[in-house]
Formats: sequence, structure tokens, C-alpha cells
Amino acid sequence: MTILGIDPGLATMGWGVIGTDGNHHHMRGYGALITKPDQTMPARLNLLFDSVVELIRIYTPDAIAFEELFFSKNVSTAMAVGAARGVSLLAAARFTTQLFEYTPMQVKQAITGYGKADKTQMQWMVRVLLNLDDLPKPDDAADALAVAIAHAHTLKSADEFRIK
Repeated sequence: MTILGIDPGLATMGWGVIGTDGNHHHMRGYGALITKPDQTMPARLNLLFDSVVELIRIYTPDAIAFEELFFSKNVSTAMAVGAARGVSLLAAARFTTQLFEYTPMQVKQAITGYGKADKTQMQWMVRVLLNLDDLPKPDDAADALAVAIAHAHTLKSADEFRIK
């Protein structure tokens, strides 16, 4: 099974693709989609949409997992990231109904066994679980790989995390 994980963001959207049999995972690719602040919002969203479509065409994932947004203070940032998440979700929905989402705490629990793990612990475990030589960079890509792994760990109960 191939899983595309997405860590939504307007300036930087992390993505990671893994192959899995449910127990053993291997990294197929990862990176970040970058938009520039001097671009208009429609141009940035269009770039993200087209880039997610291209990732789906390249990797043909069986499932796509998103990290759920979490913001406590900055409403304008939340709106911009929500728009980026929306276009990535739309791009994904054009190809599959196998769309899932996980809270940051659920991802941390699935990867480290501790829902309040820090970034360093998360990156270390992603590296170990995927047998990588180095920590995946940037952080957003490591987060996206973690989301994909979290989905792989919940395949038996995946409907609970399906985006409705």
C-alpha cells in the first residue's frame, strides 16, 4: 500500500510518501511545497493545488492522510493554512475517496507512543521507522512522513479517521 501524508501549510506544505504492508514501512519520497510571500494568495493556492495533483500522479497513493490543523492564537494564519489545506484536500478528492486526518496528538502517539512528544523525538522515530540514514528535512516533510506512518499504524481502524 502507498500512503501520501500531507502537513498542510501555505508557505511550506510538507509531503511524504511511504510504502507499507501495515507493519513494515519504507520511504518512497518526501519534500516540501514552497510558496513565496510576495505571490498573491490565489497564485500560492494554485501552485499548491497543481503540486499536490502532480504528487498524486507520480506516486498514485492508495490513501492520503492529512494532519488536522491546530491553532490557538493567530486567526489570520489559521485562515491561510486552512485555505492551503482546502486546496490540497480538493486536489486529493479528485483522485480518491480514501482521505484521512489525524490530530497532531494522534500522530505523536502513533509514532512515539507519547502524545506530547517533541519535534526531535518525532523526527528521530520517523528516521528509525523508515530506516533512513538522516533525519528528513525540512521539519514539515518529517511531519508529513509521520502522518503517513500514523495512517499505516491505524489501517485496521482507518474508517474512524476518514474525512467525512
